[in-house]
Amino acid sequence: MSRFFSRWFVMTIAAAVMVALLPGMRPIGEPKLLAIAVFALFLALVNAWLKPAMHVVSQVLALPFSIATFGVFAILTALVVNWLCMELASWLAIGLFGFGVYIPGFWDSVIGSIIMTVVGAIVGGLIER
Repeated sequence: MSRFFSRWFVMTIAAAVMVALLPGMRPIGEPKLLAIAVFALFLALVNAWLKPAMHVVSQVLALPFSIATFGVFAILTALVVNWLCMELASWLAIGLFGFGVYIPGFWDSVIGSIIMTVVGAIVGGLIER
């Protein structure tokens, strides 16, 4: 259970950096850190439960197209899965608790997921030391 809390903490820091760097993303609710933490919680839950199944289904369905396009279609499906997970986490957090992070569009979520991945890896590496 402590691993989950440390992962949630790292994801909250990464989401805070994402919100700070991307002007379109904004926290909904006060205090803003609570809004970001609620979003990170839902994103962690969506990533743990739904994202693996979504990746498997999308890769199986996209396999012929991925072969035909030499893997480019696989990259596009991964971007769409990341976008759907971030949108779902945002929608659940704001809808259920009134706290969360507003995500304005597809490319903001793609850039945001890249930022969260890099920051999460750095902060996670520092915490594990």
